[in-house]
Amino acid sequence: MQRNIHALELDKILQMLAEEVSCEDAKKLALRLEPSSSLTGVRRLLEETDAAYVLMARFGSPSFSGLKNIANALRRAEAGGVLTMPELLRVAQVLRTLRGVTEWRSKSEGSPSPLDVRFETIFPNRYLEEKIFTAIASEEEMADSASNELAAIRRKIRSASSRAREQLDKLVRSPVYQKYLQDPIVTMRGGRFVVPVRAECRSEIPGLVHDTSASGATIFVEPMAAVEANNEIRVLLSQEKAEIDRILGELSSEAGSFAGSILKSYQAAVELSLIFAKANLGYKMKASLPEVNDEGKIELKRARHPLIAKEKVVATDIELGVRFDTLVITGPNTGGKTVSLKTIGLLSLMAACGFLLPVADGSRVSVFDRILSDIGDEQSIEQSLSTFSAHMTNIIEIMKEADGRTLVLLDELGAGTDPVEGAALATAILESLRMKGSLLAATTHYAELKAYALQTPGVENACCEFDVATLRPTYRLLIGVPGRSNAFAISLRLGMEEPVIERAKALVSTESLRFEDVVEQLEASRQHMESNRQAAEKERLSAASANQEAQRLRERIQAEADRELEKARQKAAELVARTRGQMDALLEEMEEMKRAVNKGITAEQKARLRAGLKAMENTADPIHKKEAEHYVLPRPLQVGDNVLIYDIDKKATVVELPEKGDSAVVQAGIIRTRVPLENLRLLKQEKSRIPKARVTKDIGRQPSGRSLLELDIRGQTTGEALMEVDRFIDGAVLSGVHQVTIIHGKGTGALRAAVQAHLRSHPAVKSYRLGVFGEGENGVTIAELK
Repeated sequence: MQRNIHALELDKILQMLAEEVSCEDAKKLALRLEPSSSLTGVRRLLEETDAAYVLMARFGSPSFSGLKNIANALRRAEAGGVLTMPELLRVAQVLRTLRGVTEWRSKSEGSPSPLDVRFETIFPNRYLEEKIFTAIASEEEMADSASNELAAIRRKIRSASSRAREQLDKLVRSPVYQKYLQDPIVTMRGGRFVVPVRAECRSEIPGLVHDTSASGATIFVEPMAAVEANNEIRVLLSQEKAEIDRILGELSSEAGSFAGSILKSYQAAVELSLIFAKANLGYKMKASLPEVNDEGKIELKRARHPLIAKEKVVATDIELGVRFDTLVITGPNTGGKTVSLKTIGLLSLMAACGFLLPVADGSRVSVFDRILSDIGDEQSIEQSLSTFSAHMTNIIEIMKEADGRTLVLLDELGAGTDPVEGAALATAILESLRMKGSLLAATTHYAELKAYALQTPGVENACCEFDVATLRPTYRLLIGVPGRSNAFAISLRLGMEEPVIERAKALVSTESLRFEDVVEQLEASRQHMESNRQAAEKERLSAASANQEAQRLRERIQAEADRELEKARQKAAELVARTRGQMDALLEEMEEMKRAVNKGITAEQKARLRAGLKAMENTADPIHKKEAEHYVLPRPLQVGDNVLIYDIDKKATVVELPEKGDSAVVQAGIIRTRVPLENLRLLKQEKSRIPKARVTKDIGRQPSGRSLLELDIRGQTTGEALMEVDRFIDGAVLSGVHQVTIIHGKGTGALRAAVQAHLRSHPAVKSYRLGVFGEGENGVTIAELK
């Protein structure tokens, strides 16, 4: 299996995967990956990789950089050993990384993921993590906060050191002793404070000698005055070391008690690190999730070999096991035959290892028990094997192992020997492997195998496209088309003399020439169809682009229409507000005129009032009448004619013919009005039917204009007033008015109470209220109609 993995270059993919992880154990795991032959197992691996891919796309990748193998240290601690400060810090760093991974998942929660089982196996231990980081400041220093006893000891050490330095500082600053010192400084030797004394003045400063300089000119003396302080410091330092050892023992014991949980979490994190590395590699390859089956069906859409540079690789479609079980790939050398063969095998192996594949959506691969290959030059000088012998040795082993769940890939089948015998042997090998039920893909130069593929059901030809004009392969695999060697065309393009080429053609058999001619015709037909397909695709894309542009234009026009409509609404609101203000002013003026009625109203005041009402009506009228144009009715009007009231663009029906003058009575909806003939346009359609009988209700005088909105019942008796209120409300309902005002005056309030009691039970009244300032206050009741 390792030989096949190496031949198909899966080991290079695993090396790329190992470079994506930061943990050494994950790298080793990546390099030891082996393809699975279980359909369930492969689907689970791919689901996990795809889940990691989705999580990375939404939330980024979790950090696994702090993962280090701490198994030996934890097992030693579990057995009662004491760990060093660097070892404990590595344990704490692993715990911090594990906690970071679980916190990342908690922040990215939104929907269940197949990776949740692995995340749930990680148990962070913040207690031990913080305890170690609090106690140990670095790999060489224990923090004062590790224990109260250690902090107290270090305070004493600092105090004793201060006293010793003070005594020695007095000595080096003393004029008496300065002349005996090599330098006026205090230094340390062997953990004790000393001063540098000239060798010839040794007897002038009594004390203990701890060291001498390399030249012998300086002696480092511990004066007797500092001996006691130095002794105290040494005792305290030994106490400090004992306390540090005790703290390390306590921390090691704690770490040992959690060893099993930490190691289990560490292993889960290493596996997650590998899964996310697969997802990251898939992202770099622009890979997708393929469908997986165990029926031997391979369908790769726009497949790209992952080891070829992105700017050079050519996407191609490969099919095997769907319509045929054997694929014979032919064509010239360096045309991409071997790359196509390796793409089939490598992508199948990658899927079996849980990798996303560099293919388009909708691709599918199959799971095999074995993928056997004979690819490359296996010539061995040491074993005295020729290329042909080496290939045959491999093929013999493949034929022994092959069965119905095997994918066999053979490169240059039958090459390296006599062409006639080689072609016959290659055909026999293909037949034998097909009888075993294996899925086959083979490359060859033999025309006999092309004919075999044409004549045998379940066997299909394929070739790698080659551009003779440029002498370059396109690396596209064309299934269903046998390949041509193009030897004559290539030689001619390279400068071979034409007579030599013609002589070579004459030496080729007639059958071979006919076969090559057929292949050439097929290739020409395919290229023509491909050109037509590309032109059709270009037209389709152009049409789709035009459709999108039209859609964008329609959306823009709709947006502009919405904006204009909103502006119109705002202007209408402003118009209503302005008209309402003018109406309130006129009402107030009318009230003033009513109050002055006894004094008499002048003609000038009446004219001003009528002018104000007319101006208000013109301002509030939302209908812009069209400009009059010369029009003559094609015939006299008849009752029932459909006409158009031109200035307001409203359809109506003629109900009364003009008797005298030039106006006819028409009905538009519920409105009946008299319209001049010059403002009517006869519509070209059938006459409307005028009902002969009509049910009418006499509601007295039909209110018009402002009387549709207001009713003044001041001075009337309660009975008369209520009857007038009923007629008024009925007329308002029929006219489509939703709010009316009833003026009853203030007075004693009896008429107001009677009106409101009547409105409370009236079936057409939704609600009512007294007027506010500017509406008449307690002198009016405003009713809202249903």
